[in-house]
Amino acid sequence: MRRSFDQVEGCGVCPSNLPLWQGRPWFTYPAPPGNPGHEGWGTVEATGHGVKGFAEGDRVTFLSSQAYAEYDLVPAEAAVKLPSSLDGKAFPGEPVGCAFNVFRRSQIRTGQTVAVIGAGFLGIIFTALAAALGANVVAITRRRTSLDLAKKYGAAETVELDDHQRIIDRLNKITGGKGCDRVIEATGYQWPLDLAGELVSERGTLVIAGYHQDGPRQVNLQQWNWKGIDVVNAHERDRKVYLEGIREGIRLQNRVCSASMIW
Repeated sequence: MRRSFDQVEGCGVCPSNLPLWQGRPWFTYPAPPGNPGHEGWGTVEATGHGVKGFAEGDRVTFLSSQAYAEYDLVPAEAAVKLPSSLDGKAFPGEPVGCAFNVFRRSQIRTGQTVAVIGAGFLGIIFTALAAALGANVVAITRRRTSLDLAKKYGAAETVELDDHQRIIDRLNKITGGKGCDRVIEATGYQWPLDLAGELVSERGTLVIAGYHQDGPRQVNLQQWNWKGIDVVNAHERDRKVYLEGIREGIRLQNRVCSASMIW
């Protein structure tokens, strides 16, 4: 059996988990044990027959849907070993992989103006990656702490997510009325999706990174058509690509750790 038995150290809480706990009707209850935890990491407790590349005691992050449990049984092909530089540190690999893959599909370029709507875990990673690439990042979110964090990780401008027209006016001022080359919607709600359509420039790209799960959405298709925008639904469903996003995040973390040690 090409599986490892992992002792779970921790699991992130994804916004997509919350409706299950709220009792929303599109789920089946009771949920399976450990469900819907999918941002887990832990230590290999045992390996099945034929498993290579993993040994007892290895720290791993993994793709699973039952990581809200003390132990999880994971296919070897769905686990990624964590380097020693991450010893003792929490590393929810699934959202890290998600963030890197969304960033890749966004095709952000140096010098572009990029609006990130929603500065949670994913939004902050987008902000840091885009800023490091030389994009002019505008972070738009509700919480002051998140605005401060976005600024810390490279946002050139921060805007409070409060009033629809005020935000549009502010972005028009920042972009000289041109709009944003890329708008990343990372909330999963209707209003920010409406706002994203307003902020994206003609021939720009609207990237849907938020997980929209509570029913159909309405979009201003006339506006989208007229602007000639590209729309990217950026959630990755290929496990191999997902895992490569996780590995890319680990590689970057290693470089950051190495640079910190040098300095």
